[in-house]
Amino acid sequence: MSLLTVFTAPKPFTNDHIACIQRNAIRSWLSLGAAVEVILIGEEDGLAETAAELGVKHLPQVRRNSHGTPLVSSIFDLARQHSHSPLLAYVNADILLLPDVVTAAQQVADQAERFLIVGQRWDLDVRQPLDFPAGWEAQLRARTLSEGRLHPRGGSDYFIYPRACFQHIPDFAIGRAGWDNWMIYEARQRGWAVVDATPSVMIVHQEHDYSHLPQGQPHYRLPETGENVRLAGGQRTIFTLIDSDRQLVAGQVTRQSGGWQKFWRETEIWPLVRLHSGLLANLSYAAFHPRKAYWELRAWLSGRLKG
Repeated sequence: MSLLTVFTAPKPFTNDHIACIQRNAIRSWLSLGAAVEVILIGEEDGLAETAAELGVKHLPQVRRNSHGTPLVSSIFDLARQHSHSPLLAYVNADILLLPDVVTAAQQVADQAERFLIVGQRWDLDVRQPLDFPAGWEAQLRARTLSEGRLHPRGGSDYFIYPRACFQHIPDFAIGRAGWDNWMIYEARQRGWAVVDATPSVMIVHQEHDYSHLPQGQPHYRLPETGENVRLAGGQRTIFTLIDSDRQLVAGQVTRQSGGWQKFWRETEIWPLVRLHSGLLANLSYAAFHPRKAYWELRAWLSGRLKG
């Protein structure tokens, strides 16, 4: 039995560049060996053919919203139902994984019962199919350090967790903003360890444009992003990697450091993650960010008046 099931819901394979980087990503996952099982979910154009070509399990019957976008809840449920690994990992379909991700998953599992592993990505411009011969990981790491750049600490492009976690997920639209932030929030408010594995895990995001999205707009500008934020519980649930409370360094899960910035952020979110109070969370936000809270209130009142 594999240790880790990596699953994803790829974009259509109709765009040559998107198809290339998604095949690169999937092939990197398959190169991690017997410890990893790979599942592709959805009915997007070219997906069934790619799964057959690469010899990967394919689950087509995913639920979708009214826009035709696959639902995160259905994707996670299908992966759980059709796998037996103790650990599951949703990974965006343009992400190259290196063997250190398997090592990190085992290390955290040895030290925590319920957890979420997340981390920063490295951005790299990849335009050609990649090969994965013996020693490929050292070559990719060297190229990434030379040509790539570490992405800021926003959301995460991968989520590793025990199969007992995240059994109830709102009907978020995949590929739109907000749901990845909710994953971090949900784990924190449930008291699970949220482990930032950036010091120990290199994941590589192959850069691309947004031509696959409606009108070529970035995902955070689409109406479905607003619906994702609403389903998550509002703006206060938009957590980032700054809100992790653990880190994985040299094989050890330790308390997240961060100095005064981290201290004040933890103070700000305490009413939400400990008291589970939206009202107190809003009051805390207003105390820490009075100007932003003022403009949020103005926008909310304007919307109410127009409605």
